[in-house]
Amino acid sequence: MFSVKKPQFYSWMIALAVFIIGLAAYPLLPGTMASHWGLSGEANGYTSKATGIVLLPAIMVAIMLIFQFLPKIDPLKENIRQFKKYYDRFVMIAVGFLGYTYLLTIIWNLGIKFDLFRFLVPAIALLYYFLGRILPEARPNWIFGIRTPWTLSNGRVWYRTHELAGKLFKLAGGLSLGGFLWPSLAIYFLLIPTVTVSLWLFVYSYLEFRKETFTK
Repeated sequence: MFSVKKPQFYSWMIALAVFIIGLAAYPLLPGTMASHWGLSGEANGYTSKATGIVLLPAIMVAIMLIFQFLPKIDPLKENIRQFKKYYDRFVMIAVGFLGYTYLLTIIWNLGIKFDLFRFLVPAIALLYYFLGRILPEARPNWIFGIRTPWTLSNGRVWYRTHELAGKLFKLAGGLSLGGFLWPSLAIYFLLIPTVTVSLWLFVYSYLEFRKETFTK
């Protein structure tokens, strides 16, 4: 069985803390809360106050439960054990990102108006950066990592692809910060590096697999 480690504990504490903050803010929030914003920073989606307070913490809990359960059914679960602390850290970072998003939503709905998408950019950049820190530690599995037909078919291809992925996602995180400095271009600073990195890793894993195949 996978025992509870500190990152799992911190993930639950983050979810609990933001939910408590949401409950404390509940009396001050409008009956209908903004829940979605366009790239221009204008709210374009709304929900009831009760749903707005509960929904994102519920998603955070669901994510934690799902990611805690999935390693138990992975055929390569023993590999996950080898990098479990990094796997749990990734879940904690993802939960922290959602918690930060939740707090921004609460603050905006309390009447403090700002460009919410712009303030999400640094958090997304950090998410990319920490993904770059964690990916090189991943061992072959069916749940987490760069899972292409070629990485899952060859251990050496998996390791080389993830080594490169670590460097590229850190770079993508740094480039994404440009979206904070130039908010009107934020979507491009976020999407272009991410799509480019994802496509290149897909191609790279294939090329590495062919190299392995032809050298045998």
